[in-house]
Amino acid sequence: MSLTVIDHAILHAAGQWWIYPILLVFFFVDGFAMIAPSETLIVALAAYWRHSGEPNLWILGATALIGAMAGDNVAYLLGRKIGTDRWKWMRRPRVQKVFGWARHELDKRGAVLIFTARYIPWGRVAVNYVSGSTGFRHRTFFWLDAFACLTWVGYSLGVGLLASSFPWLHHNPLLSVVVAVGFALVLGVVLDHSITVFHRWRDTVDARRAAAAARAEHEREQGLRPHPPADDYAPREREATPTPRE
Repeated sequence: MSLTVIDHAILHAAGQWWIYPILLVFFFVDGFAMIAPSETLIVALAAYWRHSGEPNLWILGATALIGAMAGDNVAYLLGRKIGTDRWKWMRRPRVQKVFGWARHELDKRGAVLIFTARYIPWGRVAVNYVSGSTGFRHRTFFWLDAFACLTWVGYSLGVGLLASSFPWLHHNPLLSVVVAVGFALVLGVVLDHSITVFHRWRDTVDARRAAAAARAEHEREQGLRPHPPADDYAPREREATPTPRE
């Protein structure tokens, strides 16, 4: 099958109404059982839109937003109901390590973690489950996740449009998709590492603040503790022992 036939087939599918329900299911499942990074689909379809005007970017964005939020909240509810070790894939050492990281970070900076984890494929699934299993307030999680998903959709659409805007890609839709997805994957790795560095920096700052607070508390307690009179520490003269008279 030639690349031209593949191009025409994908472009035709991108303009059909049934692509949106399929995408909705994919984005939904990605929130609690990550199969493949769902942002790659948004990036790819945004790149195709530049060549054919299909699919409708507004409907694509709304589909991604609704599916992502629904999937994230299902993961939250599953985490609250079954925890993070019910299924076999959850008990894998690597997955448990990610859950442990999410639990550790959620205790210290829940709002920042829920927002940034949406941009990390495995990270968002772990944070969604752990948020439910640790009893994080659902209403707070819902609104933080909604804002994170909204910015994530805009970011993914922007990456697809930007990467497919190069002039030498205008007559090759399939190649523009490959370039856009590759660009998104590289940017995702950079973003992942940047978020990791940010959280480590926050750990260092929190540790320094905790140490400073401990020192201040120690000094305050020392200041409140009564000190013995100064003359208790002064050297005392030995009393002369009377010399017996002859």
